[in-house]
Amino acid sequence: MASRPEVVAPPEIFYDDVEARKYTSSSRIVQIQATLSERALELLALPDDDVPKLLLDIGCGSGLSGETLSENGHHWIGLDISASMLNVALEREVEGDLLLGDMGQGLGLRPGVIDGAISISAVQWLCNADKSSHNPRLRLKAFFTSLYKCLANGARAVFQVYPENIDQRELILNAAMHAGFAGGIVVDFPHSSKRRKEFLVLTCGQRSVNASVSSKGKNEDGESCSDEDSEDEENQTVCISDRHRPRKKQKKNNKSGKGKEWLLRKKEQMRRRGNAVPPDTKYTGRKRKDRF
Repeated sequence: MASRPEVVAPPEIFYDDVEARKYTSSSRIVQIQATLSERALELLALPDDDVPKLLLDIGCGSGLSGETLSENGHHWIGLDISASMLNVALEREVEGDLLLGDMGQGLGLRPGVIDGAISISAVQWLCNADKSSHNPRLRLKAFFTSLYKCLANGARAVFQVYPENIDQRELILNAAMHAGFAGGIVVDFPHSSKRRKEFLVLTCGQRSVNASVSSKGKNEDGESCSDEDSEDEENQTVCISDRHRPRKKQKKNNKSGKGKEWLLRKKEQMRRRGNAVPPDTKYTGRKRKDRF
């Protein structure tokens, strides 16, 4: 069995000139990318108003996913860390705008300008520390925080992911929830080891959570399945989970027994013990204001 590419080498090294051309020339990969991109676009649930949207393709590679976006009449911006992949995309004259960058360092786009985002087989790369300075949690935080800022209110982001294990899945999902997103995992073909696909479907801003609950996984017949059918008996992965932010601990202000009278008693005790104690004044025991 071939090793997962993200454990072989960093993406900018793994996808060199040779691998980039090999990847793009494979008819099987082209077909898989088109199918996954169509499914991601479906889960985006864009308004059916015939108005082209500005979408973000994260880990766009040579532009295979972007072609699906263009065929559906949308404008798109592609981001990838591999210069070789982007060079192939330029040679193929894709219609989207291309950016060379590391999503783990943030996206650097203007706030609220993106109508939706997709990513095919890219986000799980952030779970690996390819350099000594890489911290997967911090890189995921930077990515999801910057993504949340650049998305328009109510926009969705759909990521097709291949988490290596449950810990990676939870790491990615928790980072998204802490950034402010609502949503969860949608599983297509949950009982098929070969066809199983996981999509992280996130909603930004004030869009109703009920809209995200309509995202259902597909079964073997290509029909939408219920939450019970989408739950993996082994991994216990459910379709949708609402955002949950840890509440800040409230500081307890316990003033019982520690007013002016308590302070005077303590000062008197210190005097009886022979300690030097400042004299009592009208300011003794008075609470100071927060600001002078």
